[in-house]
Amino acid sequence: MLYFTRWKALGIILTALVVCLCAVPNFFPEAQVKTWPAWAQRRLVLGLDLQGGSYLLLEVDSNYVRKEKLDQVRDDVRRTLRDAKIGYTGLGTKNDGVEVHISRDNEQATALSKLRELIQPLGGLLGSNGQRSLEVADLGNGNIRLTVPQAAINERIRQTIEQSIQIVERRVNELGTVEPLIQRQGNDRILVQVPGLQDPTHLKDLLGRTAKMEFRMVDSSVPPDQAQAGSLPADDELLMSASSPKVPYVIKKQVLVSGGDLTDAQPGFDQRSGEPVVNFRFNTAGSRKFAQATSENVGQPFAIVLDNQVISAPVIREPITGGQGQISGNFTVQSANDLAVLLRAGALPAPLTVIEERTVGPGLGQDSIEKGELAAYVGAIMVVVFMLVTYRLFGLFANVAVIINVAMIFGVLSLLNATLTLPGIAGVVLTVGIAVDSNVLIYERIREELRGGRNAISAIDAGFRRALATILDSNITTFIAAAVLFYIGTGPVRGFAVTLGIGILTTVFTAFTMTRLIVAWWVRWKRPQSVPI
Repeated sequence: MLYFTRWKALGIILTALVVCLCAVPNFFPEAQVKTWPAWAQRRLVLGLDLQGGSYLLLEVDSNYVRKEKLDQVRDDVRRTLRDAKIGYTGLGTKNDGVEVHISRDNEQATALSKLRELIQPLGGLLGSNGQRSLEVADLGNGNIRLTVPQAAINERIRQTIEQSIQIVERRVNELGTVEPLIQRQGNDRILVQVPGLQDPTHLKDLLGRTAKMEFRMVDSSVPPDQAQAGSLPADDELLMSASSPKVPYVIKKQVLVSGGDLTDAQPGFDQRSGEPVVNFRFNTAGSRKFAQATSENVGQPFAIVLDNQVISAPVIREPITGGQGQISGNFTVQSANDLAVLLRAGALPAPLTVIEERTVGPGLGQDSIEKGELAAYVGAIMVVVFMLVTYRLFGLFANVAVIINVAMIFGVLSLLNATLTLPGIAGVVLTVGIAVDSNVLIYERIREELRGGRNAISAIDAGFRRALATILDSNITTFIAAAVLFYIGTGPVRGFAVTLGIGILTTVFTAFTMTRLIVAWWVRWKRPQSVPI
């Protein structure tokens, strides 16, 4: 156990040195680090509780999700009955269901059979319990009611939350912020923490917009004044312009191309007027639909609609077949950039409302850092003194290994660009104790071997060898606990779990390589007849 080849010793030293060097960028100003090569710029990111920032709690509009689900069921009923060529009247939503009247009595059974094909089992555990997405009931006299169970609404809300989290994360990342925390909280809420962002106003504006973009035709046959008076065809709707003064437009409900077909959107400037615009590009399917729509409607105006507001309504001069286009609408540079961010991130499946907002100042974060540093210094000094008093020279060896251990922890965290929170600092302090505990087990085992009559070198070798199993068992169980905390916990709990897990790995490395290497060098140099322990 005490013999190291030259290459093995060199490998241990280089591994420890390289990992420790990864922590070096944290000791230099950020502006200076940015001038270094890209591979040398990785550093720790301070969490919201250390550097301050913005805290937002968003809530998904459950009523919107419910209404959207019912509208989908209504459209499915319309499509199913039309495909089956079954006559119907009175199709509409009522409470938590959709009702329809079948015109001919002899088609009632066929309609029930076709509509029951819309029933699907809910996914996951709900599906295994036999719950379904719809309940179809015959009310008699040709009336059929399709009810959406609460379990199906809850499943749709869950799916909406998961999709919204992905879109919110893309939008926040587009702002260039560092290591935001975005996670689900409860059944219908999303927690957003952005360290370093002191003014959340711009962030709220971006997250609060649904960004549902559609390309639709303008109905030129209906004057807007007539539509405002209440004379509006069933296939049209009246929308207002996004810019002031507000201008009414009569827009066809049929969507030619949706924002889901966009692959990219970038801010730019119009080559003729110089005004800010947004350049967009469609995917293959969107390019085909857009080319067909513009080819069939040359000379007609079409509307670019964002969140039920008309951004612009240009006239189609010629077919647009390249799959690219430009959106103009009295943008400023900032608003053009914001719209491009929203379009690249995608549309939210439901509106989000900010129900809680907090701004943590850097002063509070600095206070947390100072208290965390104080706790770390006091704990480290007490451990160092205890080891020196109890084990003397071997205590010094252990303290050197612990210092290398802590440096390696910060090196690994920097390499991962991990976020360091106050609980993370607590994890580092706890790791110091765990690292020393491993050395205590080894040294006490050496004492036992000396009391058993072994000579110095034999006792040291046996101490390292026989303590290995005990140390591995204790560290593995602690690592399992850290892994469970990481996968089940949220926010600060996960930060604690990360530092603790990394600390356990570096502890095993230093206890059985670094400490053993230092002791092996000392044994080779001194050839001791007794152990100063």
